[in-house]
Amino acid sequence: MKIRSDSFKNGKPLPVEFAAGRPTADGFGFAANRNPHLAWDEVPEGTRSFALLCIDPDVPTVAEMVGKPGVEIPAAQPRCDFVHWAMVDIAADLREIAAGSCSDGVVPHGKGEPAGPAGARQGLNDYTGWFAGDADMAGQWHGYDGPFPPPNDLRPHRYFFRLFALDVDSLSDCGLAAGNDFSAAEVFAAMHGHVLAEASIHGTYSLHPDVAGENAQ
Repeated sequence: MKIRSDSFKNGKPLPVEFAAGRPTADGFGFAANRNPHLAWDEVPEGTRSFALLCIDPDVPTVAEMVGKPGVEIPAAQPRCDFVHWAMVDIAADLREIAAGSCSDGVVPHGKGEPAGPAGARQGLNDYTGWFAGDADMAGQWHGYDGPFPPPNDLRPHRYFFRLFALDVDSLSDCGLAAGNDFSAAEVFAAMHGHVLAEASIHGTYSLHPDVAGENAQ
């Protein structure tokens, strides 16, 4: 199975329109937050649905350093995952997701019912936890919400779009809870033993002026 995007090249910077954060004249603010285009082919025989995850594995583990004035987060600091998208029960005959079709703009408190492919379910991303203490933003963040890495992080962040071909029609048949309040960890657990193939593509993004380089406009 192969996956590609008309929105970015594998291993290259994600254009700003597909990020949640961008530099502004007075610092940093929200960006267009559109989901990128994705398309795939060479699907294995027996595929009955797909699952799609977008994960940033380069998130700092010392939260107190994030955005702290006068502090730069060293590239060598240990890192952890941050989930930007978790979608399951994608129809087996689907081969493309259009840019901006699932997310277009930042929605305070999160998207309750994000747009997307018919029949698919979009779970919680990790902005749910990140904004939990912010009265203006706290809520259940479903679907795609793009990159907003710490502006003081010296490591460029990578965003992996991972597509899984599954041998089941719905992950609800494998123990994933009904509705859309599920996590990526729960998706991984539910699809264990049901993955026929995986394909991935990744883009990079940074808000640090010494690292951002050629973030596409």
